[in-house]
Amino acid sequence: MEPKPNILTVSGLRVEFDNHVILEDIGFEVVRDDTLAIIGPNGAGKSVLFRALLGLIPFTGKVEWAEDAKIGYVPQKLAVAKDLPLTVNDFFHFKEKKQAKIYEVIRSVGFLEQAKHLHNDKRVLNTRMGDLSGGELQRVLIAYALLGKPNVLLFDEPTAGIDVTGEETIYDLIHKLQAEDDLTIIFISHELQVVNHYANNVLCLNKEKISFGPPMTVVSRETLAKLYGEDVHLHKHEELTPHKHPEEHNHG
Repeated sequence: MEPKPNILTVSGLRVEFDNHVILEDIGFEVVRDDTLAIIGPNGAGKSVLFRALLGLIPFTGKVEWAEDAKIGYVPQKLAVAKDLPLTVNDFFHFKEKKQAKIYEVIRSVGFLEQAKHLHNDKRVLNTRMGDLSGGELQRVLIAYALLGKPNVLLFDEPTAGIDVTGEETIYDLIHKLQAEDDLTIIFISHELQVVNHYANNVLCLNKEKISFGPPMTVVSRETLAKLYGEDVHLHKHEELTPHKHPEEHNHG
């Protein structure tokens, strides 16, 4: 079997603001249908890297997406005032006018599965954004990113502020979507057990590339100490084990 081509190639990436270097000489590759996790301490430049990949900030070096790459982005969080009279349906209509397509993406993130009938879709769509729980809001943001049928999804800490049960639900959803739609996933996370469980490759970042490769190869106590500036002790549930592709996980 021939190796899959890259959907993203980054080399010599440098980002500087006001003579302050944020990222220096970053290089890595992402293969189609791969899952890349980006880890590093606060201030390492992870979110800045995402903005560079999306072309939202100036940089030097190369960020080369495949010609057919269509990118969806899910932010870490969305601050919504409780009293803002903006429903989920209103939110989707900023990007998509066809109601059938909105129903399609809402169903794809599991809202229909909760109630087994269309009324649940309508209940969610008629709910004000500020009244959604953390997990519901995250699924709405994922559905929003799916409009336009992207083949790459970028997640900036997709479960920040969500409890452990909700975290598992969100990551299982992400990889269900990946398996169904041949998506390439790039996500930022601080959770080593999540990285180990879901990622094929890991980029360890602290203003420069510390290491890049499969979790078993690159995420070691020595690497983590270099990343975070101290000796890091892995808990038993965080120890790295051979990665399984999403379709190999048994969630039953």
